[in-house]
Amino acid sequence: MTAIVLIGAQWGDEGKGKATDLLGSRVDYVVKFNGGNNAGHTVVVGDEKYALHLLPSGILSPGVTPIIANGVVIDIEVLFEELDALSSRGVDVSRLRVSANAHLITQYHRTLDKVTERFLGKRQIGTTGRGIGPAYADKINRVGIRVQDLFDENILRQKVEGALGQKNHLLVKVYNRRAIEVDEIVAELLTYAERLRPMVTDTALLLHEALNDGKTVLFEGGQATMLDVDHGTYPFVTSSNATSGGAVTGSGVAPNRIDRIIAVVKAYTTRVGAGPFPTELFDDSGEFLRSKGFEFGTTTGRPRRTGWYDAPVARYTARINGVTDFVLTKLDVLTGLDKIPVCVAYDVDGVRVEEVPVSQSDFHHATPIYEEFPGWTEDITGVREFSDLPKNAQDYVLALEAISGSRMSVIGVGPDREAVVVRHDLID
Repeated sequence: MTAIVLIGAQWGDEGKGKATDLLGSRVDYVVKFNGGNNAGHTVVVGDEKYALHLLPSGILSPGVTPIIANGVVIDIEVLFEELDALSSRGVDVSRLRVSANAHLITQYHRTLDKVTERFLGKRQIGTTGRGIGPAYADKINRVGIRVQDLFDENILRQKVEGALGQKNHLLVKVYNRRAIEVDEIVAELLTYAERLRPMVTDTALLLHEALNDGKTVLFEGGQATMLDVDHGTYPFVTSSNATSGGAVTGSGVAPNRIDRIIAVVKAYTTRVGAGPFPTELFDDSGEFLRSKGFEFGTTTGRPRRTGWYDAPVARYTARINGVTDFVLTKLDVLTGLDKIPVCVAYDVDGVRVEEVPVSQSDFHHATPIYEEFPGWTEDITGVREFSDLPKNAQDYVLALEAISGSRMSVIGVGPDREAVVVRHDLID
């Protein structure tokens, strides 16, 4: 058996979809264990580009069984739209399996997400407005709607009534919005039931049996470590656990079955939405990274904030997740720079700090301490062996490896599927 967890090492958008796709032909199951359609993966296959939001990237790999596990919150309308879009392009989506215990995003979750974010004013989190946070809040408050509830109309109605009993007071009396009718929500959800039914199963049991049978399972995390609700830059985080621990609770697979933990990290850093970002750039260098790296959100289209590589963040990720391997992406974006700064520590009120401060206030005010590395001008998009990279590019990768807490096993040198340099096998 082999169970591999793949997570983001920064604030998301590191290229996890490409890393998943790289492993796709060698795994049997790909599992999405957290988040919803509030993030996306872009996977390039030949001349085709696929933007996935809710579906696991493994759905693009023939023979792989993609799974949406219990830790995910599902907007069924979005799910069906993605499935239909892939089917129209000739992708076989019949293998998808969905956990009966996954929670659903409803119309009232999306409404609450948008109105509460506007209500926060200057204190906005930067939510996508897709209802993810309110759906997770209902899960924790034990008033959530699960996939299995679609198949019992009486139970579904009772749960919707319980959820809206409180939310309608909030919508009408606080936010001056109309009340949402129970019948409206129940009727909408029931229209999805029969199409969804064949996909629904006990995914925790399915994965347990798969591992017992010697299958290889890849757990694909949405968002990233620094957006984890417990270990990220709270409150500017997502509403789920995007770390390796989330793979366990979000899928029902025991922790002692995990064999390898892979973290995807960009050769620089990006972030979408509000929150601290010590290496953020506001000059031409930041625009260079944004333009050349095409740093715009897969789901939202929003320009991403850009900055230099942050080694303390990488070390934090390695420690929190137990990272065995890093996949370094977008090294090619740095081609053409004379000097490449790397944040090796922070200055916090005149004190050098080597690790991510536990205090949110200290992290917000941290000033990066940089070490500069010489750049390169050679085109590296066609390179497939580490020894064929320009000497300065090799030195840059080795320097990052030395200060990031784990080995750099794979290096992305271009957007194409095959544009990778493999230094260490991610499975063997």
